[in-house]
Amino acid sequence: MLYHLGFPLSMFTSFIVCSRVAGWTAHVLEQYANNRLIRPRALYEGSPPRPYPAG
Repeated sequence: MLYHLGFPLSMFTSFIVCSRVAGWTAHVLEQYANNRLIRPRALYEGSPPRPYPAG
């Protein structure tokens, strides 16, 4: 999408980082306030892992 909007390839990483800063900041504030990060306690219940094809 960024390519089609005319942004140079060298700016793609900056766009990704800018969009992630809000989440990173939330994690920092969360840990600062409670001295721990909240992590979901859910267990994956999907299909079992499949073998990775070699070669």
